[in-house]
Parts: sequence; structure tokens; C-alpha cells
Amino acid sequence: MKRHATAHWSGDLTDGKGSLTTQSGALSDHGYSFKARFEDEDGKSGTNPEELLAAAHAGCFTMQLSHLLAQNGTPATDLDTKCIVTVEPKDGGGFRITRSALTLTAAIDGIDADAFEALAEKAKTGCPMSVALGAIEITLGTQLQ
Repeated sequence: MKRHATAHWSGDLTDGKGSLTTQSGALSDHGYSFKARFEDEDGKSGTNPEELLAAAHAGCFTMQLSHLLAQNGTPATDLDTKCIVTVEPKDGGGFRITRSALTLTAAIDGIDADAFEALAEKAKTGCPMSVALGAIEITLGTQLQ
């Protein structure tokens, strides 16, 4: 399986603008810019690579956990995952991604807290996005309803 996306950029870093398009069409010439990435903390002026990474990690982890729960005979009623990707300045200039923090709220019938935690941890370490992000800290907070 291969998936693709494309990026287009015009201009310099701080004043330029770009667009992103994904194979699925979920993003089609969707705008991104320096301001959207580094200056707009409310996140309303356009997308950015870190936001897309957070969405990918949350989605991948949640799908992996859904699969593990079904294999366990305790399919989820609802799984809601938020992911916060942290970007920090690095020594010598520039920026680096340092952390991906997953927070999960789950509604699952017939599972005890220990089994839930074990499966959530297995999904965190085993989902393909977590594996790809192995160079950064990945954390998981869970709440079983």
C-alpha cells in the first residue's frame, strides 16, 4: 500500500504561501503558511504539517486500538482520541518535533481497567504512526467511561 500527498509553495518562508492536496481529496489545494504554522495559536488561518501529523497519529492509534479491542472480544462503543504534537526550537536554530501526546476517552462494555490499559498501551506502541515517530516521546492518557 502506498499513499501520497503533494505540497506546493510560492515565495519565501515567512511571506510565502502553499497548498496541500491529498490522494483522497480530503485536502484539495488546502492552504498553509508560516503564520498558520508558527504564529496562529488558534489554528484558524490554515493547516500545518504538525496538525496533520497529530490527526494522522490520533487516527492510526484509534484504529489500532479498535482492532485490538475487537480481537479481545470487547469491541468499543466509542473511542475519542486527541493528539497534541509539540514543536520546540532546537539548538542552533530551527525547530523540531519533540512529543506526540495522545489522550483517549473510551466507552467499552465488558472490559476491566487493567485489560483496557494494556491494550491501549499496545496500540500506542504498535500503530504504524507510533513506530514511524520512534524518535520522539509518545505519551498516552486514558479515561475509560
